[in-house]
Formats: sequence, structure tokens, C-alpha cells
Amino acid sequence: MSSLALISSVPAFISREEHAAIVSKTPESFADISPVLCHKEENVRVTLDPPLEGFSTEDAGTLYVLESVLVFVSTAGSGFQIEYPAITLHAVSRSDAGPSIYCQLEGQGGDPSDDEVENMRELSILPQTADSLEPIFDALSRCAALHPDPHMSDDEDDAIVDSDHGFQVFTGDEEQELSQVGRAALEYLESIIVYPETNGARRPSRTECRFLTLDLLFPLTSACARIRSSFGCL
Repeated sequence: MSSLALISSVPAFISREEHAAIVSKTPESFADISPVLCHKEENVRVTLDPPLEGFSTEDAGTLYVLESVLVFVSTAGSGFQIEYPAITLHAVSRSDAGPSIYCQLEGQGGDPSDDEVENMRELSILPQTADSLEPIFDALSRCAALHPDPHMSDDEDDAIVDSDHGFQVFTGDEEQELSQVGRAALEYLESIIVYPETNGARRPSRTECRFLTLDLLFPLTSACARIRSSFGCL
């Protein structure tokens, strides 16, 4: 199945309480347990660029953040689901269209060797109120972290390190610079990303922002390598 697929109904899911009750009885197969619903948000609108053939973004609908996939079903009954490894970046955005969750999706083939700029699709999730952004973002982050990038090598894992400043950054030479295309892409992302409150901690410097903090980029095991590649780090 494609990492982004049209659907006509919501996949089966259970609540955390139901999941806890099932696993407490040691089921014969854990694989047969329906995924947990981490967050549900009604009255949501979405945009896709480029558009998804066979799906209209005119109608509002309901967003389901399941542990297995991200699902949107409109009031008209049409919808789509996205596998988390296909979400190469997600962040809170404040664009002209209003506060939203901004996502970058990998190309149709799902092959990181493809031209990611050419194949990238952008998804914006626009809830009815800005208060819904944080719970959607948190649920999306938790679920995305459960699905490591299958294309990522062991060496790429080394690009993720702990930081003493409350966030994680890419490692690399101090001489490392972005290409012209990479700098343009980074400036665009910096213009739309809203940095979360850091409880008194200092805001990341521009040098650190050059690699983007992992508080904003998930899944942890895929976003780092993909951002480094798509921004043209030399």
C-alpha cells in the first residue's frame, strides 16, 4: 500500500484504556490488537500541495491520530491515511492561512534517493481553534517517534545527539554550510515555525537553528537525515 492512500472509512482503533485491559490479559497475538487512538480532532480542514488525485479539500472533517497511521475523513465520507515514516517534517506554523500543523511528506516512491524537493508534498492541518494545535502536535510527535525511517542506515543514527540546552541538534563540522537552495529552504521554514516555550531556557542560536531543533522535527530517527539532505548541507 502507498504511504499516502485514499480511504472511505476510519480504520479500527481502540482507546488507551481498552488497550491496557486487553494486554493485561496477555492476548494470543499482540499483532491482532487494533491501534490506539492518541488524539481525535473534529472540525478540521486540510490542504494538500500538490493535490491528491481523487480527494477534495473543500469539506471539513475529523482528524484521527492513531498509533499506526494519521487519518483524515471529511464530512463527505472521503479521506486519506498517511504512514508516519512518510512524514519527514512536521511543525506548528503561522502562515497567511492561519495557525496550522505544517507537514512535509515524502515523494510517491518513498525512495530517499529521489529528488526530495521535486517529489515532496505539503500537508497543512487547520483546526477550528489555535488551542488545538498543541495536542495535535504532541500526539503526532509521539506516534511518529514509534515508526523509525526504514531507509535510515546505522551511520545516520549518529546524527542525533543529546544537548544540554533542552533540545537536540545535528552534529557536524563547524565549517559545514548550507547550499544556496538549502539556505532558501531554511529561511522559509524559520519564517513559519513557532518555537515552543522553553521554561526560561535560552532560545537556540541561528547556528543551532541552521540544523533545526528536534523539538519540532519528528520522527526522531528519520527527520534529521532527511532535513540534512533536502537542505543541501555540504
